[in-house]
Amino acid sequence: MSARNATASAQTGGPRRGGFGHGPAGRMAPGEKPKDFKGTVGKLVAFMGRFKAAIAVVLAFAIGSTAFSIVGPKVLSTATTELFDGIVAKIGGTGGIDFDAIARILLLTLGLYLLSAACSFVQGWIMSSVSQRTCYELRRGIAEKIDRMPMGYFERTSTGDVLSRITNDVDVLGQSLNQGVTQLITSSVTIVGVLAMMLSINPLMTLVTVVILPVSIVLVAVVVKRSAQQRTLGEINGLVEETFSGHAVVRAFNREDGTVERFGEVNARLRESAWKSQFVSGLMQPIMNFVGNLGYVAVAVTGSFLAVQGAITVGDIQAFIQYVKNFTQPITQLSQVSAVLQQMAAAAERIFAFLEEPEEEPERVLARAKDVECCVEFDHVRFGYDPAKPVVKDFSAQVEEGQTVAIVGPTGAGKTTMVKLLMRFYDVQGGSIRIGGRDIRDFARDDVRSLFGMVLQDTWLFSGTIRENIRYGKLDASDEEVEAAARAAYVHHFVQTLPEGYDTVIDEDAGNVSQGQRQLLTIARAILANRRMLILDEATSSVDTRTEERIQKAMDNLMAGRTAFVIAHRLSTIRNADLILVMRDGDIVEQGAHEELLALGGFYAELYNSQFTETTDEAEG
Repeated sequence: MSARNATASAQTGGPRRGGFGHGPAGRMAPGEKPKDFKGTVGKLVAFMGRFKAAIAVVLAFAIGSTAFSIVGPKVLSTATTELFDGIVAKIGGTGGIDFDAIARILLLTLGLYLLSAACSFVQGWIMSSVSQRTCYELRRGIAEKIDRMPMGYFERTSTGDVLSRITNDVDVLGQSLNQGVTQLITSSVTIVGVLAMMLSINPLMTLVTVVILPVSIVLVAVVVKRSAQQRTLGEINGLVEETFSGHAVVRAFNREDGTVERFGEVNARLRESAWKSQFVSGLMQPIMNFVGNLGYVAVAVTGSFLAVQGAITVGDIQAFIQYVKNFTQPITQLSQVSAVLQQMAAAAERIFAFLEEPEEEPERVLARAKDVECCVEFDHVRFGYDPAKPVVKDFSAQVEEGQTVAIVGPTGAGKTTMVKLLMRFYDVQGGSIRIGGRDIRDFARDDVRSLFGMVLQDTWLFSGTIRENIRYGKLDASDEEVEAAARAAYVHHFVQTLPEGYDTVIDEDAGNVSQGQRQLLTIARAILANRRMLILDEATSSVDTRTEERIQKAMDNLMAGRTAFVIAHRLSTIRNADLILVMRDGDIVEQGAHEELLALGGFYAELYNSQFTETTDEAEG
């Protein structure tokens, strides 16, 4: 996000939205599988097409590494044969052992294994680079996509889910890509190469080995199926995170015992499922050893029979036994890598689903908002988050430059929706909103937002110093300007009482400052931004009455000469507004100054008097 966009949009940012993403804390649920494995892999292959040269090199070196490794046993078998023939000849008195020939064979074998190791190193290094470059490009794509996404997406999607895609999902994809693809290539090449080498030694012995293969595949499939990852782990993670995040509420309602009891139940289920899963998974190696040993016995018996007949040499039997081991091992690896590839595809599917989300409609930039007159006209505005169910039905109003306009009404009347339309978080579906006589759709979105300073009821502060949080409203502001804004928002005294003053670090969830203090800091941020128009959405709702009065004076000074839109539930705070728009069911039912609306004795008077009565009753109580 550019600095301009960062400061041009809402000066307080958005609220810290909670909620879990895909699985606990936004992580993928254990054992999750992709809905469209083929389609997702196709998209991933297309995305990685930019690295096709590097991938081709990886493939070449992977094949080279495997090929040199496969040839090694065959070459080494000639040394065994040479040694065996030499011993037999020496016993028969017709010759001796040719140690020079054996040495040459051993050196050649060593050279083959060194070449295999070198190829494996280069292949691993390049593949790690490709996987991390893929992650880098995906993260960059997601970050750029976020700036082009409509606000509606973030209002219907939890923050945890969005964060999961740029952190957890990309990490899972990178790790799975590096491990899974490399293992898939080497295992596949190994199986093909070993099978070819076994056939070159003796087709009959190869047939015996291949007959045992289905037994191995069936046993592995059964084990993998029964060792599926436990969803109970995801449940217990979610429970722990939920309990810690709401720890104060748990203790306030004396629910500690119930929470511990619930945790005990889930923990017991996790223990039961975990030991079964780990036990079954632990059977994998013994089963494969058993199948491998069957293969060795079959090869030894068949080889001995053929050697007696002179069909093969002793060295060939030794090489074949090595190939049997090399044949069963990649089968096991392929069964394991299938789970890794499923996980990779599931992560990639979520990433591509985000990247393919509809973006904001293209802009038609016909004018610049820099020097536009700050008068606003709402002309028969119609809008609904669901177009079939309009929230704002027919909203019309004229706001002159420099006026303070209050928008009031019951919950759900459409007050905040009007602000979102004004900021072009959404575009109207009927009618128009004009600033300085121009439809705001003629301006770039960031250009429109550069006109506004914004203070929301839901405060947002990032992890950083108090000085940095206030300076977010104007990134090039000096320390003196920051402190002046803090004084205007009546936050300077509070900051001075902190050990580090303006250099005090606000923690991740702003838990080391109160809600009211957070509100004051966001107001200081808006004051520092010094925009030509202001939007105040319940800006003083979280402060005490005395502080509210002081802030109100500061806001009055701030709004002087500026066009300001104030959303308020406490109607006592907007009595001095130049114009009050009373909304009900998406329409303006009354408009005028405070005294005028009271004199009408209509809906506004009813709202105002009901609040006054509630306040009086509370005071008497």
